[in-house]
This record gives sequence, structure tokens and C-alpha cells, in this order.
Amino acid sequence: LAEGLADKVQAKKKKTTTSKPKKVGLSVGELIVKAVAASKERNGLSVAALKQALAAGGYDVDKNKARVKTAIKSLVAKGTLVQTKGTGASGSFKMNKVTESKSHCKEVEVPRNPGTLKTAQ
Repeated sequence: LAEGLADKVQAKKKKTTTSKPKKVGLSVGELIVKAVAASKERNGLSVAALKQALAAGGYDVDKNKARVKTAIKSLVAKGTLVQTKGTGASGSFKMNKVTESKSHCKEVEVPRNPGTLKTAQ
């Protein structure tokens, strides 16, 4: 009886779990950024309109409500999106102008001469 039980335990351990292949495509956050950037609304894109845009793009919003919500919150926390109305993951969102300008132009550092910073005595 103990040997049979031991064989079953070993048989269970031998089974390998097949990992799902990683989906090829953009992440939820990248899809949201694309949708908001494409919007020409002055006050930004509402969450309802954002979900409609994601659904039109082929993303299953009903199945992944929590992912959309956390992606919106994280994008606001990073500063990629600015929340114009509402709180949390509700309301309207638009692109942050600071991040837009940074992506288009590179920052140039001006080398300073350490000798020129001396204070007058």
C-alpha cells in the first residue's frame, strides 16, 4: 500500500507543466498609451471611450478589467498619463506634455568649466 502511494506521488512529480507561449503583441499599457495619443479630445479620453478603443483594437476588455485598471493607475503614477477628471482609474486621461517633449528631442548636457564657478572674495 505504501509503495503504491509512493509511485503515485512520483508520477505526479514527473508531470511537467507546459508553459503557455508568451503572447506576441503590445502590453495593455502600450495599447492604452496608443489610444490616448490617437485621441484628439481636448480634455482627454474617458475610461469608457478608452475601453471601447481597446475593444475595437481586438483586446478583450471584459475579461481583463483588472489589468486595464492597474495599467491606467501605473501609467498615471509614472507620469505618462495625466488625469484630467476623476480619481483612481476612473475619469478622463490625456498624455503628459512633459513626456511627449522628452521623447521627441534629446537632452544635451552643457559641460561646465569648474574654474568659472569660483565665488568672488
